[in-house]
Amino acid sequence: MSDVTADRSHPLETRHASAKLFLPIFLIVLLAGLGYIAYALGNELASAEAVPWILLGIALLIALGFEFVNGFHDTANAVATVIYTRSLPAEFAVIWSGFFNFLGVLTSSGAVAFGVLSLLPVELILQVGSGSGLAMVFALLIAAIIWNLGTWYLGLPSSSSHTLVGSIMGVGLANQFMAPSGSATSGVDWSQATNVGLSLLISPIIGFILSAILLLVMKLLVKNKELYQEPKKGAPPLWIRAILIFTCTGVSFAHGSNDGQKGMGLIMLILIGLVPTAFALNRTPDVNYLAAYKQAAAQVETALGRYVAPNAVVEAAQAKAEVAAAVRNRVWNERTASALQQYIHQTSGEVAAFPSLTAVPTHLVTNIRNDIYLIGEALKLIDKQNLLKMEPTDLQAVKNYHSAVDNATKFIPTWVKVAVALALGLGTMVGWRRIVITVGEKIGQTHLSYGQGAAAELVAMATIASADHLGLPVSTTHVLSSGVAGTMAANGSGLQWSTVRNMAAAWILTLPASIALSFVLFLILRQVF
Repeated sequence: MSDVTADRSHPLETRHASAKLFLPIFLIVLLAGLGYIAYALGNELASAEAVPWILLGIALLIALGFEFVNGFHDTANAVATVIYTRSLPAEFAVIWSGFFNFLGVLTSSGAVAFGVLSLLPVELILQVGSGSGLAMVFALLIAAIIWNLGTWYLGLPSSSSHTLVGSIMGVGLANQFMAPSGSATSGVDWSQATNVGLSLLISPIIGFILSAILLLVMKLLVKNKELYQEPKKGAPPLWIRAILIFTCTGVSFAHGSNDGQKGMGLIMLILIGLVPTAFALNRTPDVNYLAAYKQAAAQVETALGRYVAPNAVVEAAQAKAEVAAAVRNRVWNERTASALQQYIHQTSGEVAAFPSLTAVPTHLVTNIRNDIYLIGEALKLIDKQNLLKMEPTDLQAVKNYHSAVDNATKFIPTWVKVAVALALGLGTMVGWRRIVITVGEKIGQTHLSYGQGAAAELVAMATIASADHLGLPVSTTHVLSSGVAGTMAANGSGLQWSTVRNMAAAWILTLPASIALSFVLFLILRQVF
């Protein structure tokens, strides 16, 4: 293997005129972004009551610290191929990747963010401003940061997504462990955990197989030997360079759209818990939102009424408790339809009393938010599984109302997206080198070729974008590094089994290690808060 410090022709040591502009451009973008964040956050908090400034600042710094460390791992993978094949100078590649990560974050839907958060115990989400809720947020963030920093220091392409999911599961298990016997059984949502776990498990296998197949197809169709050999000094041919820059751009955009959402969801948990009067409800939907909400609520009440058995009618006073039990235990019984119908009627009546969500009195915000959120969780049992075996028109009424409910409680302000994008970009700029060396030199017996880089990144781009569309988190690290390994195998280059073993060990250990870390931290922090 080449010695990075001794070989001045090494791609990581090349210099370009763009390097001189690197620091000024970065500082301008950083200062502009921080200025916008401060302005937007100040406006949001202007009307908030009793803002715990110190705790809020610490919590936001830790959450953005997670995304900063995420940049070490995941975003560095996106630039590895273009840097290592000399398609772009290192400094310019990092700026380029950071910009498209930023665009990916800004255009993301939020589905992945709230998909990951749905792994958390519902009772902790509803009480995120309590001691248990704050312990949850700090425990899972600190656990994820500790594991990510450790694997980054060793140069291992560990998965931030994998780490965060493990941390969330650890918190859920600890919450269930601490609950009194027979009460508050809301722990990990194992059905959602299974979906997320499968996406994290299957995605690297997909990366390995599809990247290997794509490289073999490229060899059949494109006979240029230079494409499959170790890069020589100087930039690659223009057409190869264009492909590699395109794939780097696509992976960066897809990474921002998928991975960036995890930090957004955590920041929203923090804001809802610490400043509920400003962030518990979406205060900026369009002017027709409440009218549409009331109409959707009336339609779903009528639809649910068709599935209420005459001997299973629930009194209004018991409706919330019945719905909460269904959500907590994820079981739908004959009384649930009636209870949900009554609960929706009560809640929509409360909301309809105000001309807009902005007009909701501050002392009612948290309760109304929790009611709407709990209804949304109950609607999942119908919307996703159709447990009531509803007719298509009735099921559509449920879906319409579910969308209105999510619009009120599951939203992400633009300044949060900007903050996450800056943290991701800054992390990439500071810590990209270790991961780039591992991807470029230490996975295969030979250095990464142009064709291998293009195949691995094309597959990574498509896989991440598909997962984003489905609202599932995947690991950029695992998809891309396994893709590189697949191309090495298909190219007959051979693998460096010491690196592969270390990567596999990190992949296997990430889940139990992060579960254990967050479990212990939650038990400790539960006593602190």
